Amino acid sequence: MKFEIEMIEGGVVSAKGFLAGSARGRIKTHGDDVALIISQQPATAAAVFTRNLVKAAPVLVCASHAQSTHARAIIINAGNANCCTGEQGILDAQKMCELAAAKLNAADLSCETHEVLVCSTGIIGHALSMQKIGSALSQLEYSGDQLQNEKVARAVMTTDTRPKFCAAKTLINGQIVTIGGFIKGVGMIGPDMGALNSSGASTPHATLLCVLTTDAQMEKQALQSELENVVERTFNSVTVDGDTSTNDTAILLAGGASGVLIDAASAAQFRALLEKVCTHMAREVARDGEGATKIITIKVLRAQSESDAKKVAMTIANSPLVKTALFGNDPNWGRIAAAAGRSGAQFEAQNLQIKLGDVEVFKNGEPTDFDLSQAETVLKNEEVEIEVSLGAGEKNWTAWTCDFSYDYVKINAEYHT
Repeated sequence: MKFEIEMIEGGVVSAKGFLAGSARGRIKTHGDDVALIISQQPATAAAVFTRNLVKAAPVLVCASHAQSTHARAIIINAGNANCCTGEQGILDAQKMCELAAAKLNAADLSCETHEVLVCSTGIIGHALSMQKIGSALSQLEYSGDQLQNEKVARAVMTTDTRPKFCAAKTLINGQIVTIGGFIKGVGMIGPDMGALNSSGASTPHATLLCVLTTDAQMEKQALQSELENVVERTFNSVTVDGDTSTNDTAILLAGGASGVLIDAASAAQFRALLEKVCTHMAREVARDGEGATKIITIKVLRAQSESDAKKVAMTIANSPLVKTALFGNDPNWGRIAAAAGRSGAQFEAQNLQIKLGDVEVFKNGEPTDFDLSQAETVLKNEEVEIEVSLGAGEKNWTAWTCDFSYDYVKINAEYHT
């Protein structure tokens, strides 16, 4: 079922009941690097985290705090991942929550330390200065002004070339419901996020950090389920280099200021709204991939299962040979076929079909008599679509990636980790 959803100008404070702000703590080389997002009322929180066995301290602290009934704020710093920093890293992540809670309490916004969620992104293996965090928070001014949407999105950037934020709205039970948010990430992007239990173990399936806010009201377990479902189809289906970060985190706060309760009857519409926002941001991560010159959409059709469809899509998306061919505008369908064949998905090679844009290059186990110049022209576009049909069933999957350019190597050769 299709629902009427409108993309709007906005971001994390577009949903009613949220405030945000940022300030500079001199953690990264320039610009604001500490962001604070606040729910004016206790909000239901859902969150998913990296399944990398090496998890940063803020991931572990955030996962613990996310078990609480409500959350009031999220504090994020950029420039230092607070990862592989031992017990002190855990203490520092907890201290960030304490400092944020103290700031809210000073403004009569009652907040317990466990009601603060925390994220970090940046260099791995360096101690994070709490003096710098405290200095930034002392200067930080927050509000519901729409200018804060871009400001906080910029503050969490590392090697991103531009801030990534958006919002969308729909009518549910006669009332407008809005979801807004921001995302950062352009390198070390191969998210595999799921919920974490209290011990830090996974329960379902440059770091990707995403904060989402909604003015809908929703029960915690249902909100968590919707976030996990949508993340699997969006953020877990985008890749720049296939490297799953130690800090990947996506958080959704439902403050309820719209007065709309999402129940079983309206859950599908809310999910469609959430997926609209997350799909837009996932595509922006691929578009802004380190050194990228184009965004690639990979559609896998007629698979035996969704699992098989995703295996093929992500294997193609993560293939350095495919990605370098795309950078060179080379319609090398053989690399795509080879990636599909080694993905682990079940299909018959003679049923495989491959299209580059509208140009069919492979069918029935052999190349077609396609126009080489036409295929090269397709690949010169800033947006390229690859369609792969397996002829094995009726399940589909879409993934997003970017090409590998000379600049990707340069950026990562010079980025100290």
